[in-house]
Amino acid sequence: MKTSPGLRNAQWRKSSYSGSTGGECLEVADGFPDAVPVRDSKNPAGPALLIRPDAWRAFVDGLR
Repeated sequence: MKTSPGLRNAQWRKSSYSGSTGGECLEVADGFPDAVPVRDSKNPAGPALLIRPDAWRAFVDGLR
C-alpha cells in the first residue's frame, strides 16, 4: 500500500487521550471529505488507510 501523494502535506493529529510517551497511537488527518486517512504514529512515512467517513464515525462511536 502506498501513501497517496495528496497525503504528503496532510496535517496529522493524535487523540487528546493519547499518552505523552507516544508509540501506541493512531493519527488521523482532517480535511478529506471522502475519506479519513489513518496511520500508525510509529511509522509516519509508512502507509495510510483511507476509511469511509461513515465507517470511521461508527468506529469512534463504538469506542465511546
